[in-house]
Amino acid sequence: MEITSAEELRALTGEASPVVYRKATAVLGPLECEWLAHSPLCLLATSAADGTCDVSPRGDPPGFALVLDERTIALPDRPGNRRLDSWLNVLSNPHVGLLFLIPGRGDTLRVNGRAALVRDEPWFERMVVRDRRPQLALRVRVEEAYFHCAKAFLRGDVWRPETWAPDAVSSRARIAKATEWTEKSMAELEERYGPQYEQRLY
Repeated sequence: MEITSAEELRALTGEASPVVYRKATAVLGPLECEWLAHSPLCLLATSAADGTCDVSPRGDPPGFALVLDERTIALPDRPGNRRLDSWLNVLSNPHVGLLFLIPGRGDTLRVNGRAALVRDEPWFERMVVRDRRPQLALRVRVEEAYFHCAKAFLRGDVWRPETWAPDAVSSRARIAKATEWTEKSMAELEERYGPQYEQRLY
């Protein structure tokens, strides 16, 4: 049976504790800044004006999300596949959601705000990695930030190495052969996604 109204949904789940709303803030305090300084990975959620959505991982050395002031953070753009899904979405709809992770921690930091693409600012120099300066950055004006509980990561045993099974699914080379580089040989793709892959990150 499909739920079609907020009233139906609340009747099923009950009301949230005021605590979960009270913890949200519109400014980055010491705890939020500490988390950002140690996070090497975030998931960036965007939506186009027509409602189509995208979630994209963004990773760099810990602290890659620069805190410019208590209401503003910035993320560098790095070389990718040039589809530009996230960036095109931001151009038509500036609302973004970010989830910052720290390996080994189940709790996360959620940041929601309005974003803009910028091509040059003095703080780009702080984003240089391996002598490569980004061409673009995403500047986010924070509207809401709060820490999210660890239940999802605990349920999934995400950080327990004994539960990991990376070889249970097809290798990146096999996936690429089936979905992208169909004309290339497996040998070529295994070389492409082998140890040298890390040399093309920047």
